[in-house]
Parts: sequence; structure tokens; C-alpha cells
Amino acid sequence: MEGRKRIVGWGVLALWVIVIALAAPLAGKLGDVQRDRAVDYLPASADSTQVAKITEQLPGGDSTDLVLVYHRDGGLTAADRATAAREVAEVAAGHPLTSPPRPVPSQDGTTLLYAVSSTEPGTDEVARDAFVHDVREKVSGEVGGPGALATDASEVYGSLDGPLLYTTVAVVAVLLIVIYRSPFLWLVPLVVAGVADFLSMAVTYALHQGFDISVSGQSTGVMTILVFGAGTDYALLLVSRYREELRRVPRPYDAMVAALRGCGPAVLASSGTVALGMLCLLAADMNSSRGMGPTAAVGVLCALVAMLTLLPALLVVLGRRVFWPLIPAYGSEPKAVRRSLFAAMGSSAGRRPLPVLLAGAAALAALALGVLNLPGTLKQEDSFSSTPESVAAMKTLAAAYPQLGTQPITLIAPDGSSAEVLERVRATEGVSRAERGRSGGGWSEISVVAAHAPQSAGETATIRELRSALGEGVYVGGPSAEQLDMADTSASDRRIVIPLVLVVVLIVLIALLRSLVAPLILVAAVVAVWGAALGIGGLVFEGIFGFEGTDTGLALLSFVFLVALGVDYGIFLMHRMREECLNGLDAGPAALAALRTTGGVIASAGLVLAATFAVLVNMPMVQLAELGFVIAVGVLLDTFLVRTYLVTSASVLLGRRVWWPGPLAKKPVSTARSESERRPVGV
Repeated sequence: MEGRKRIVGWGVLALWVIVIALAAPLAGKLGDVQRDRAVDYLPASADSTQVAKITEQLPGGDSTDLVLVYHRDGGLTAADRATAAREVAEVAAGHPLTSPPRPVPSQDGTTLLYAVSSTEPGTDEVARDAFVHDVREKVSGEVGGPGALATDASEVYGSLDGPLLYTTVAVVAVLLIVIYRSPFLWLVPLVVAGVADFLSMAVTYALHQGFDISVSGQSTGVMTILVFGAGTDYALLLVSRYREELRRVPRPYDAMVAALRGCGPAVLASSGTVALGMLCLLAADMNSSRGMGPTAAVGVLCALVAMLTLLPALLVVLGRRVFWPLIPAYGSEPKAVRRSLFAAMGSSAGRRPLPVLLAGAAALAALALGVLNLPGTLKQEDSFSSTPESVAAMKTLAAAYPQLGTQPITLIAPDGSSAEVLERVRATEGVSRAERGRSGGGWSEISVVAAHAPQSAGETATIRELRSALGEGVYVGGPSAEQLDMADTSASDRRIVIPLVLVVVLIVLIALLRSLVAPLILVAAVVAVWGAALGIGGLVFEGIFGFEGTDTGLALLSFVFLVALGVDYGIFLMHRMREECLNGLDAGPAALAALRTTGGVIASAGLVLAATFAVLVNMPMVQLAELGFVIAVGVLLDTFLVRTYLVTSASVLLGRRVWWPGPLAKKPVSTARSESERRPVGV
């Protein structure tokens, strides 16, 4: 019989080998469909998206716009100007340009700019990058503009995969070694998480091919973090329960079956809740956010499948020796330890529940006030933690041309009314210059130069005025308009997605816990954590990290992740608390017992998850760094403040009413201690 059971383990491993072989061709193609242009993040209905689509259909197709910047602090010399003219002529000779570049000198004589636009690359990002690099090789000045910014952003996102994966693996490995205190055990869940990440890339590519979901560097990076963070959490819970079962059950296979029966339902419920929360992003209008939803859900579900199938098979095949040197022998008792930190925390919450609850709520509210200190909207050139050449060029231009927009605003108007539109554009306040460009397919292109710096308040007002004055049928786009559309769409998405996430999560919790009060406590707690984590971000983003702005999608994405992941841990705690109540304990003692028995495992899981998201803080994109920081801080607050003190103290105060209107709210209280109190186990 035991031989047959071992064959089952080897059979599962063989099945996974087949899965990996089938996934390999798809996983390797995910990078080919990743898109990180600003217009790829926008909804189809946005003005700037319409401009991008129509310009692709104009003669020559989509254009790549660059600005060549020549600067000398003491003033440009005649030799400098001659060099600039010669190099620009070389660029024009090597590439078809939409119009001859003209020099525009600054008033102080220190800077000279040439606007260069070519339709040669079209919409091919590889061709665009090659064009930008070729221009940079030909000119001695700085190369900026929308095309150069897009190339620099693409290279940064393209460079994330390796460092992000290696750093995440290293962080998880160190934490697992510390938690397990074994030279071998830590490697098993880490390998399984790596397999899950590989599988998630293949599934994401298949979803892109089948349903055209948006795939960006941000979404794939977060997916990797989720796979390793959530997957390791599930592994910690399963291994903890498996270790305890090995002391009660002689055979590893039977111990694993008991462990899966014990913690499997909670893991399934929590991962399902996280996945549903992520899928709420499908209701977002922002293309990048909508694509993030299924990508994140795929990561969580692939981690779940791997941790509930591949991990158990590996542990069963390896047997007890994988726990060396702390091998759990059959019939042995766990080593006696002194009173745990979570027992002490729970006791303090149990003795003075009301003061603990009020103090914790006041602390979260005070931290949330930091939201008022969040820096303004993040500009495109400030989205890099370092300073690439395109950003340096934009800063040079901003200093040399303070009253001139150095980034064009592109208008698309019907051919029949283009002349009238051009005159109205020139008469619009804030417009410095406007010229008609290409025509085709019933549309005409109008290039507008604002009288204000890119993405400044003045230029934003000009874009809004143009859209208001020109009305329907005329589209206003370009890089600054794209950033404005992102901000407006993100605000709209928050009003739709945040209530949807709350409703979905609340419904799931009510179904799982068979209560209304307990789910409301958990949801209120995670919302408070989100506000406090954002507030801490407001206190450190500009002053400590030097971030010049806040990403428009930060509030929405951090809310979805923190609510989903926070409820994840709440399910582990409340599931155990409900078991204790079913064994006869009142809600208060049950909450303390649940905290004693699950607090250590949940804390370890919270530390791992926070550490994996903290990896994003070191990435060279401000958007990822801000998102990683807020989620990591939120997870720590949730693990060590909310779960430990606030939820516990609220449960003690409410007593059986925490399960209202379910049957447990009326269940008679037993003073007998449950079996689980006498023998602590995992979730």
C-alpha cells in the first residue's frame, strides 16, 4: 500500500514535467507581446488613443518624434552650431523625415533644438528603438522627445525581468532558511514557486493570444511578485500543518492527506478571494489596469495549483528527511517553547480590548492623514528613478525654453473642417504655434506647440481648452494629453472598481464565514490599512525617496492588492477562530486561541509577502517602487497591528455577536478547552 502511495507522488511529478514541457514554448514568448507605450495603457475611448490610431493610418503611418538638444552653459559657439547642422543633416540623409528639421535657438543663446519626426519605424517598437539608437550615435547632443522617452522606458522595463526575479528569489530564500532552520527544506517551496511563475507566464501569453488582454512590464513584474509571495505563503501554511501531522501519523503520504484536509479549505478560500478581487480590475477603463486583473489572478491561481499539487508530491517523495536537522518523528511532541509573542499580544488585547481598539484605530487614522502630503501627479519624465538621456534632454529644454512647449500636442481633424480648426487652434489662449501636417483617409493632422512647459498646469489648461473649444469630431492627443487622459481615467476607475471590490469581497466573506459582522470587521480593517499605508507613502515619497510625483494608478492598484491580500490573512485567522467557536469556545477566547495557534505562521507569511513586494522599491521605475512600498507597508501593518490587535480586540468586545446573524451567534458557550488549544497546529 505504501508503495502505491509513493507511486502517486511520482505520478504527480511526472505530470508536472509534462505541464512544464508544454508551457515552455508559450512562456518564452511573453516578452514579445509586452507593450509599455503610454497609449497602450489608455482606454480605447480616450482622445489621445484615437489620435494614436488615426495617425497610424496617415501616409507613412505612426511617427516617432524626437528632439535633438545642443547645449553649452556659456553659450553655443559658431562651431557648435555648424556641428549641429552637419549632424542633423546626417540624420535626415539616413532616415525619411516628415519635414526638414529647423533650428530653434533659445533666447539666452545656450541651447539649440531640432524637432525630428520620422514614420520609418511605424508602430514596431523594435524599429523605433533602432531608429532612436541610430540617431543617438549620429549626434553629439542629447536626444529627447516622446520617441526617446518611450525607448528608454522600454529598455528599463525590459531589464526588469532578470533583476526582479533574482532579487525576489534571493529574498524569499533567505527568509525561508530563517523560518525553517533547515539547509534543504527552504529549497522545495522555492523551486515550486519558480515552476508556478513559469506556468503563469505561459498562461498569460495564452490569455493574450485568446482574449487580447494587455500585457505590460508592470503587470508581469507584479505577477512574479505575487507568485513568489502568495505561493510561499501557501507553502508556509501547508508545511506547518504537514510537520504537525507527521508527529501524529506514521506515513508521510497519510500525513500530507491530513494536512491538505486541514488547511486546504482555508487556502482555497483565501486564494479564490484574492483572485476574485484582482478580477474586479476588469471593470476598469484603463487598459493597463484591466490587463493587470487577469494577469495577477493567473499568478495567484498558478501558485495555488502548484502549492497544492507539486509541493505535496515533492514533500511526500522526499519524506521526513527533508526537515533535517529538525525531523518531526512519529509520536514525538513539539519542542516546548516559551510563551509566544502572539500569545502575549493576544493577552494584552484580551485584557483591555476597548483601549487597544481605540488606540489602534487612532494610529491608523493619524497615519492616513499623510495622504494629504502625497506629491502631485507623476510626470512622464519623472517616472525613472535614474536619469536617462531623454529625461536629461527634457530638463535642459525646460530650463532653456521656459515659455515654450517643447513637446508637441497633436490634433486630428476631419479634412473638410481642418482649415477652420487650424484657425480656431491658433486663436486659442496658450497656443504658441500651430501647423497643418499630413492628411489621408479623411483626416488631417495639426501639430500644436503650447506656450507652456510639457505637463505643466498651463499646458494642461491649454489641452482642456482645445478639447472644449473644438468639440466632438476633433481629437487632441500627444504625450501630455496621454498623461492627462491617464489621470482622468484613473479617477473614473477608482469610483467604479473600489466599490466593486468591496462588494465582491464582502459577499465572499459572508458566504465563507456565515456571518455579517465578522466580514464587515475584516473589510473595515483592510480599508483602514490601505489609507494608513498610502499616508506613510505621503510622508516618505518626496522627502526620503525623492519621488517628484505619485502615479495616477497607485491608489486603485494598491487598494485592490491590499484589500485582497489583507482579507486573505483575515480568512486564515477567522477560519481558525470559527473552528474554535464550533468546539464550544466563545468568540473572545476563540479569537485569542486562534491568534496563539496561527499567529506565528501568518506572521511568517506576512513577512515573506511584504519582503517580496519591497523588492519593487529597488526597481528603476517610480511607479513600481511606489506600488511595492505601499503594499509592503500595508501588509506589515495588517499582519502586526490589525490582525493581532484590532481584529482580536473587536472580537473580544463583541463576543458571540461577531458571528451575527449566523447560528454561532446563539451557540451556548463551553468553558472546556478545545483539542486545538492543547495541541497547537497550523491553519
